[in-house]
Amino acid sequence: MEHLWAGWRSAYVQGGDAHGGDDERPVPDIADGQTLFEAILHSGYPDRDTLILWRGERVFAMLNAFPYTSGHLMVLPMRAVEQLTELDEAEHAELWHGVRLATQAVEAAYAPHGINVGANLGRGAGAGIPDHLHVHVLPRWDGDTNFMTAIANTRVMPESLAATWERLHAAWPST
Repeated sequence: MEHLWAGWRSAYVQGGDAHGGDDERPVPDIADGQTLFEAILHSGYPDRDTLILWRGERVFAMLNAFPYTSGHLMVLPMRAVEQLTELDEAEHAELWHGVRLATQAVEAAYAPHGINVGANLGRGAGAGIPDHLHVHVLPRWDGDTNFMTAIANTRVMPESLAATWERLHAAWPST
């Protein structure tokens, strides 16, 4: 699936700066035995640069860098595990608390018609990064698929990741 970024489009439609939102982000070094998400979490870069929206005690939330729709985020444990059954009770409870907070933020920021929540457990289930469990939360709207997706296997993203981060970060419920 290709992504056609038209991040200027949202600002233009809303009457703002048509050139806002630079999506260039630093790339963290991944140490041996470390997952991509652990490298991002412990990179030392500002959360805005790493797309991290929220940090709990055992769980964090971040934007998906290759979103299905604007507002697509992930909630994941800080400790890399592949399966839900590998979480301890505190991680499990905080993971689902984080999913609830993410859902509230998406509803407040985007007012979607619906929300998809799901996890692909293992490569066979479609996990792109199977070594670190993550739960996807993404807004959906009636008729949000179009000919670009169906015919050209391409998604048009009307909002930059920087603008999405700002929007969801501002809407994140206080805990």
